[in-house]
Amino acid sequence: MLTQNIHPGKWQPLIKELEKVLGKNAVVKRREELLTYECDGLASYCQEPALAVLPRTTEQVAAAIQICNKYSVPFIARGSGTGLSGGALPVEDCVLIVTSLMRQILNVDLDNQRVVVQPGVINNWVTQTVSGAGFYYAPDPSSQIICSIGGNVAENSGGVHCLKYGVTTNHVLGLKIVTATGEIVELGGQIPETPGYDLTGVFVGSEGTLGVATEITLRILKSAESICVLLADFTNIEAAGATVSDIISAGIIPGGMEIMDNLSINAVEDVVKTNCYPRDAAAILLVEIDGLAVEVATNKQQVIDICRQNGARNVTSASDPDTRLKLWKGRKAAFAAAGHVSPDYYVQDGVIPRTQLPFVLKEIEALSEKSGYRIANVFHAGDGNLHPLILYDNSIPGELEKVEEVGGEILKLCVRVGGSISGEHGIGAEKRCYMPEMFTDIDLDTMQWVRQVFNPQGLANPGKIFPTPRTCGEAAKVTGKQESKFTNIPGVERF
Repeated sequence: MLTQNIHPGKWQPLIKELEKVLGKNAVVKRREELLTYECDGLASYCQEPALAVLPRTTEQVAAAIQICNKYSVPFIARGSGTGLSGGALPVEDCVLIVTSLMRQILNVDLDNQRVVVQPGVINNWVTQTVSGAGFYYAPDPSSQIICSIGGNVAENSGGVHCLKYGVTTNHVLGLKIVTATGEIVELGGQIPETPGYDLTGVFVGSEGTLGVATEITLRILKSAESICVLLADFTNIEAAGATVSDIISAGIIPGGMEIMDNLSINAVEDVVKTNCYPRDAAAILLVEIDGLAVEVATNKQQVIDICRQNGARNVTSASDPDTRLKLWKGRKAAFAAAGHVSPDYYVQDGVIPRTQLPFVLKEIEALSEKSGYRIANVFHAGDGNLHPLILYDNSIPGELEKVEEVGGEILKLCVRVGGSISGEHGIGAEKRCYMPEMFTDIDLDTMQWVRQVFNPQGLANPGKIFPTPRTCGEAAKVTGKQESKFTNIPGVERF
């Protein structure tokens, strides 16, 4: 049974062509099955796709996109569906291209420190594949046990180690992509630098608006000789923020630095029960130091001294793998643990200069008091990537709209202090209306020109990243059905 908004007579030719190329079992058209794909990790917004397809090869992806072009049907790529900005949110009457069955690790080249994978490969599988030989894949989002490499490429995902090692774009050497018109193109290569325009860099982070990555060549790193994790607890969160700046100012670049406030600490301890995080602390700072053994030993003592100079009550260190993982376990589970203290939460993702951490944290606290919503702060402190979680109850009418406004104020604050409206979650459908806060009309027009080169009909992931008058104009703000925010995308031909 097809969804109610589809006219069976006009969809049948497209369905038959997709089934011929992919097989009947790879074309999802029953409504109860399509409900699986109605949202991504931003579950506040839902829109059922018309169809979903499950390709296994580059050629099948290309064929599916060519068929969508033939019938002028919009299509959206989806990996594991863990994105938090609505990047994989369907639009009305679209075909969802789900890459979760493209899960092969195609080549492992340890001598040249690279791995070639399909987009459905889970982030953590890469490290598991090469760890026995002493290598690992650096980008490690909190969802790394379930998020896919294809989704990481689309959103340019980061993780706790992005401070020292960078985000996804710093670890992608080359890509095989299918453009929005169905052409198979290779970008980059198997070496770090290639001549010509950096089209690989253009594609990574383009959120599915330029096409679909079907093979990804990743850079892997040699595991560090020594690793140490420090946990310092503070009586106020501003001191923890100041410590981060002082560590960087001392010339130390840790593998990662993370801050969690008291609300997050207690949520994590209630759920994960690490018994490592002091419940009475206003904030904890996690610092991972890696490198040569002598380097780690020297930096460890310097970091401990800086923490104490900034008022840390206690500093705990761990060098053995099991204890290190235990210290990180709570941070990795922070988002999930927030569900234990609130029926719903709305997570934001902004970036600020490290030196602005104390000021911005005070401003977020003031926003919390003014709005009446509790805000839990969890963030990649080393690179200033904030993840405030606004706690609310979605069963109360109008609450979602109110917390979205609070989240918007946090994004505007980030821009005012010299930061960005996204660090690793992308823009998607959620934050497109805030793009003018950061970019001029000329900036946005230039980005659109790039998009139109790859995506001339506007069929690839329409309605994402860029604001439109209908969805973002003051007169067009909606407070009723959320679906209306994502329908009637301009330039898409309807059946």
